[in-house]
Amino acid sequence: MKRLLKIAAAVLALGLVAPVAVAGEETDSAAKPRTASFSSIGSPSAPSGKGSFRFGVSSSATQIEDQNTNTDWYKWTQPAPEGLGKSAFVGEGVKGYSKAIEDIGLLEDLNVDSYRFSIEWARVEPRRNQIDEAALDHYSKQIDALIARGIRPMIVIHHFANPVWVDNPEDPGCANGPSDTNLCGLDNPTGGPLVVAEMAEHAKLLAERFGDRVDEWATLNEPMVYMLFSHAFGAGPPGKANLPTAFADKFVPALRQYINAHAAMYKAIKRYDRHDADGDGLTSSVGLTASVKQYVAVRDGKISTEPRDTAARDRFRRFFELNILDSLWKGSFDTDFDGTADEAHPDWKNTLDWLGIQLYDRTGVSDPGSTPSPTTLPVINVDTCGTAPCLPASDPSYFIPAMGYESDPTGLYPVLKDFSARYTGLPLIISESGIATESGKRRAEFTVRALEQIERVRAEGVDVRGYYHWSLLDNFEWLQGYGARFGLYSVDRTTMKRTPTEAATVYSAIAGSRTLTPAIRKTYGGTGPLSPEPAGSTAATAPAPAVTGRKR
Repeated sequence: MKRLLKIAAAVLALGLVAPVAVAGEETDSAAKPRTASFSSIGSPSAPSGKGSFRFGVSSSATQIEDQNTNTDWYKWTQPAPEGLGKSAFVGEGVKGYSKAIEDIGLLEDLNVDSYRFSIEWARVEPRRNQIDEAALDHYSKQIDALIARGIRPMIVIHHFANPVWVDNPEDPGCANGPSDTNLCGLDNPTGGPLVVAEMAEHAKLLAERFGDRVDEWATLNEPMVYMLFSHAFGAGPPGKANLPTAFADKFVPALRQYINAHAAMYKAIKRYDRHDADGDGLTSSVGLTASVKQYVAVRDGKISTEPRDTAARDRFRRFFELNILDSLWKGSFDTDFDGTADEAHPDWKNTLDWLGIQLYDRTGVSDPGSTPSPTTLPVINVDTCGTAPCLPASDPSYFIPAMGYESDPTGLYPVLKDFSARYTGLPLIISESGIATESGKRRAEFTVRALEQIERVRAEGVDVRGYYHWSLLDNFEWLQGYGARFGLYSVDRTTMKRTPTEAATVYSAIAGSRTLTPAIRKTYGGTGPLSPEPAGSTAATAPAPAVTGRKR
């Protein structure tokens, strides 16, 4: 178990990654920055939306909401004896449920076009087949309040958390078989299809209730990150560590069912959302969001060009990122992650209207050969790391102490170019982008530089239709608890007071004018070092995870 936790820490710490871009002349520190303009919001997937751009912000129900006691994450983190006490307690979040309508005022102050948020399945259906109408009414009022302020809702249906009855973390072995109180999860031969059917039913319910006002849907958030938490290493609920011990019998079937769930939810929304709420000619635009990385082959603390390491780099990307997306794009499934599909799934094809890109860090990858270390990723057989001395830094100021990885905002450029070429004709959205820091200026710099790279790639014809900052508020960052601060608004968790950071002011100015002005770009943009983390801050002093790297 200790080995699994080490592997989980190493891989999950890298969780969300970015490449180094060549500086463009327009942002070179020696040149005067020009004004960069962005068009108005449009459809995320209709042909009419090409060339449009949205400024948004994202959050997730489990990470912000209070009174949220029926999720598996609440049970997983709640201290014993009531809960399992496996990691930092989510508790009352940042009162995001109680303050939902009030917080829309924060969105209005940011001048954003859209708010990407999730509806908590466990709140809507706390017990199987028992719908909480008060919860649906709450979310309905939240949607109405957003629309009244000119903010378009984008709803995420599954963002990591489940009702406890889907896969009870107190009984991961499911001793008594599937029942209404424990369906046994995606990896169970009987329960897996039941979970998929329930997820489709939940999507149907949301489409029926909110489709008259909502056209934009994301089925899954970062599906492989969820699979790593839940079914690979057991670092999050339901606590199943199946990657090293039951890859073919448990992990792969769970992944297959999760992809089935996406396709089933996609079809449910298409069938039951019958209203064209935004007038783009489509009753719904349905996508998912993917955690993507910059993968760097390394050895001996240097960039590696050795075939064994470049092959390991490509192997890890195929595992973490491309397998799921290729499955949906091609209608097939690569069950052993060797790069060749061995199952046909034509029902998966054409179930992506748009793709969300979520890039946070840069990962070093090397081949362990025949001598795996305690943190070698099993089955895929790669070593990974997120920081020096294993991974040479692109810039020391890009290191994020609170998360233990390096985050380069210029990395969006090559990533977006790659995905545009790989999935021709599929519209892209930056569905999350942000930095964990206690410095408002550092966050503002990161935001402006990300937008500069997006504007640059759009000018080259890449169909990127928007940017959502992660996140609106400081929140519960899963295994990191509340120590990592991503919010445009900082939150005092004693008083729950929201305070705008310098980044909120800057982002509001950009979104309000739909421009990156020369003054903003000169102050915050470019490709040089980021402002340092404040000395003595929690983020600056947080311990970084151990790093590993292959030596000859």
